Amino acid sequence: MSRNLRTPLFLAALAALTILSVPLGQKALATDKAPPATVRDVVGSGRPAFTGADGLNVQEAVPIPKDATDDRRRQRNYPEQPPVIPHTIVGYQLDMKVNKCLTCHAREFTGDSQAPMVSVTHFQDRDGQVLAGVSTRRYFCLQCHVPQSDVQPRVPNIFRDMDSMSTRPAGAK
Repeated sequence: MSRNLRTPLFLAALAALTILSVPLGQKALATDKAPPATVRDVVGSGRPAFTGADGLNVQEAVPIPKDATDDRRRQRNYPEQPPVIPHTIVGYQLDMKVNKCLTCHAREFTGDSQAPMVSVTHFQDRDGQVLAGVSTRRYFCLQCHVPQSDVQPRVPNIFRDMDSMSTRPAGAK
């Protein structure tokens, strides 16, 4: 065989081998999916979970607390704090096409819904120009506003609101 013909044949054989080996490799790596391990399985095995590191404990997650649903406005702790959401928002559609929050909080619907209107700051663009509708910068409410839950803090909290910091104790100069 001439030298000019050997190189193309070698390359063709190499390409064919690569193509044929893909299904074989996939079949060799395919395994039946094992059911996911539960906390009971991991604890019962006596082995640390996930990394095998010493001292790793598996704990049940704390249940997610229910949102406050009393529709009572909460006092803000500092100036310019976004108000919290005093009702459940489970199932609310909030994406680029629909904002369920605006069905009650948009200016034109507050008369019927009795919900507070979104702040005038939500109608300004980044240059301070007033817009006819809610600015795209303020359209996704959950960037700043969060549902309120009645739960105790998981860690000690020494936060003091503005009012308590501005008042002096009796007898102080």
